[in-house]
Amino acid sequence: MSENLLEVRDLNAFYGRAQILFDVALNVRRGEVVALMGRNGAGKSTTMKALMGVVTQKRGSIRFDGQDISRTPSYRIARMGMGFVPEDRRIFTDLTVLENMDVGRQPRREGAPVWETDKLFKLFPNLGSMPHRPGGHMSGGEQQMLTVARTLMGNPHLVLLDEPSEGVAPVIVEQMATMIQELKREGLSVLLSEQNMNFAELVSDTAYVLEKGQVRFHGSMSELAANETVRRQYLTL
Repeated sequence: MSENLLEVRDLNAFYGRAQILFDVALNVRRGEVVALMGRNGAGKSTTMKALMGVVTQKRGSIRFDGQDISRTPSYRIARMGMGFVPEDRRIFTDLTVLENMDVGRQPRREGAPVWETDKLFKLFPNLGSMPHRPGGHMSGGEQQMLTVARTLMGNPHLVLLDEPSEGVAPVIVEQMATMIQELKREGLSVLLSEQNMNFAELVSDTAYVLEKGQVRFHGSMSELAANETVRRQYLTL
């Protein structure tokens, strides 16, 4: 079994005639948290969507758990054990917390952590206190938690988290950091796109920095934290 759960090589992605990603390469090892860093418009979300099969206009190699998924549709990628938490959450506002979570339910997978509602309510106490509340009656941070919980109900090997700390209260950001650390302890692999350096430094092992759709830096999170030149050139506003 390869140490790398996800291997991406020469990934190029397009929206119509506009090219967004240019030869992106990255790895996510089993049980690792990887941060995809960059400013708004750097190509982080496009990378996530290309990996998940949402962006179909692309070329390059994407291997997940040893299989080539470069041309695999999104629903099959999800069934293989890749979970995606989009930045815009996309919960079902008319369904309750429990009903939203049940939508994401998939069978157990060999080698992946097993998630059930009781376990997730311990991870997200806020959700545990409101199991019958409709999704549309929750705060943005609570909806973010619900989206993560719904994804985990699929018992994935890898979770893609798109901007988990964006637009939520500081207390929710802290809870998200604790959640990601717990996922890592469970053996789950995580690829997160992030602009918040402090948040990424708390949870990540490895960092890739994107600028204009190209990887400009790759190294350990501690190396990025120590590299003021890279941070000033590609991350500061």
